[in-house]
Formats: sequence, structure tokens, C-alpha cells
Amino acid sequence: MSKKIIFPYNPQYPSVADLRRKAKSRIPKFAFDYLEGGCNEGLNLVRNENDFDDIYLKPNYLSVGGDIDMSVELFGRKYSAPFGISPIGLQGLMWPNAPEILAKAAAKHDIPYTLSTVSTSSIERIAEVSDGKAWFQLYHPTENRLRDDILNRLKAVECPVLVVLVDVPSFGLRYKEIKSGLSIPPKMSIKNVLQAVARPLWGIKTLQHGIPSFATLKPYMDKGLDMSQLGQFMNRTFTGKVDIEKVSSIREIWKGPLVLKGITTDEDMQAAIQIGVDGVIVSNHGGRQIDAGESSIKSLIKLAGNPEYRSKLKIMLDGGIRSGVDLARAHAVGSEFNFMGRPFMYGVGALGDEGGEHTINMFKAHLYQAMQQVTIEKPAQFAERLLNP
Repeated sequence: MSKKIIFPYNPQYPSVADLRRKAKSRIPKFAFDYLEGGCNEGLNLVRNENDFDDIYLKPNYLSVGGDIDMSVELFGRKYSAPFGISPIGLQGLMWPNAPEILAKAAAKHDIPYTLSTVSTSSIERIAEVSDGKAWFQLYHPTENRLRDDILNRLKAVECPVLVVLVDVPSFGLRYKEIKSGLSIPPKMSIKNVLQAVARPLWGIKTLQHGIPSFATLKPYMDKGLDMSQLGQFMNRTFTGKVDIEKVSSIREIWKGPLVLKGITTDEDMQAAIQIGVDGVIVSNHGGRQIDAGESSIKSLIKLAGNPEYRSKLKIMLDGGIRSGVDLARAHAVGSEFNFMGRPFMYGVGALGDEGGEHTINMFKAHLYQAMQQVTIEKPAQFAERLLNP
């Protein structure tokens, strides 16, 4: 008889939907809209979640099952579960100190946390609180000088994995952000101030931890930038297409594991293999860049179905996962590892310092139950339980 493992989490919030409702009541509207928003009409945002519903699994109830082991080896490291925390910009705006809360929880539970270039904690601070386990996502700067300095900082803290974001040749048209003033250049309107006043705990925490800023980028900014100048700095520093030549240059400099995030097509997958990257994260930027695109899970099904790709690099997924059943579906159609962003921000917004650990254990409990239900021992075996439509 297989042993049973318990993953403790707050029973008042057993699902992502429960965390979302609580988080919405604690986060100012302008910040919550930034977290949730997609681009244009939000159609691809919806597809990211709904397209999981077309993937079916078959149980095998009378088979003999052994002990369940959710751990996965990735780039020479063993992680306790086949999922990690996605990079999200301006995390500390949505909930104060969110990057540190999540990085600490991820390190404790042996899953990867990925820091964004435009998050609100620095490379050095996150390396410290994560015991050097945190990954880093690079928004490629327009100047190689700045790129090289960031890479040197990552080498100094022995960052284990570098993720290069490739799907932001321009900032997506996100209507809610434009209305709230969180587009580029950002501004804080009277309306936003009133929304903040209506969420007093968020305000108190913000005062405790300080006004959020792009902490990793501070060394490259002139002191005393106002909001308008900050917007100009961001446009000047990061607006530009990441092409095969830029990634090839990084491959020459960065000797550790290199991952490209934002891959959705055969053409880009073939280019990634040509460059010699170690993995790709199939992603449409959470539905925040192109509304006419397909969902991340649909892109993954096509790419992971090619055995040549799978033999050359790791194929991972980001986008639309809202439960352990979705994690199971992702593995069934070929994902080797998965990342989630919004669910973890809901967790921190709902439960503060406890939100990171709660959300990790919640997803582990979900996934464990799904593995029990279809009688498998390792996540990779979900592929054996895929019921083709």
C-alpha cells in the first residue's frame, strides 16, 4: 500500500478562485487590474484558461500503484514538484514585498522562483533570501553595456538559470492599464490614490516596505526621476526586438542553463535549437501581448508533439494553469515543467506572508490527488493517461 502525503494549507482557500476573490478585496483596483489584465479585448487571456477544458484524462483504477513522487530533475537540479513561479513585473505594487515572500517560499519548498528584470526586488536581495536558488528573467536592454552588467551581476550571485524574454518587441495595448495610468509612462491619479485608501492593509504594508520601484534597474537610473522621466527611461532602455543575433550573443556569454520564454511557433523553436539554448517556455505572456494568438496550451501541444524538439531541449509551459488538474493536463500533452504567475500573486494578495507557502502546498495537494486518481507515480506518466478526443 502506497504511503499518503499531506500538504497543509488554509482550508478556507482550497482553490485559485477562492484566493482570487480574497485578493481582490485587499488589493487596490488599479493594481489588481494590472495583475489580471490582458491586451486589447482580453480574448487570448480567456483562451489560455478555457482551452485546458478540451484535454481529457483516463483513470486506470484497477492497476497497482506505488508511492507517488512529484519531483522532477531540471537542468541538473531536483525540484520537489513540476512547477515554479513565473516572473511578474511590479510585484511589490500588487502586494508589498511580494517578490521576497514568494522567493523565500519557493526556496523552502524546492521549486524555482523567477525574478523579472522589472520586478520590485533586486537580483542581489532575491539571491540572498532564496539561498541562490532563484532564476532570472531578462528583458533584453537596448544597450549591450547594460545587458552585460546585468549578466555579470547574475554570475556574481551564481544564478542557476537565465530566462530571456522574447515576446515583447513592443508593449501590449492593455486598455485597463492605460485608463489607470499604469501604462508607460506611468502616473498616479487621484482616482488611484482613493482606491489605495480603500485598501488600508495594503497601504500600511506599502509604508512598511517602501514605495515599490524597479530595484534591479536602480543603478542605471538617474537619481530623482519623476514618473514621466521613468516612463521615458523604460521606453528608451527596453523597447526593441529580441532576435536570433541578440540571443546568440547571450549564449556566448552565459555558460549556464539558458531558457527562452515566449516561444509559440515552429520557426522560433527551430531558431532556439540552432542557437543552442537549453529550454523554452511556451508562453503568450499571459495573454498580454497579442489578442489574435492562440492559447499557450494549444501552442505547447503542437510543439511538444514533435519528437525532434523534445530530444534537443526542455519544453515547458506558462499560461492559464489554475489547478492541479491543469498541471496534469499540461504534462499529459507534453510539458516537462510548468510555471504560474497570477495564482501565486492571488495567494500573496489574499494571505500576505503566508500566501506563497499556501499556494505551493495547495497546488501540490491538487496534483497529488490527480496522480492518485489516475494511478501514476511520476508526473511524466500523465502522458499514458491522455484520452485523445
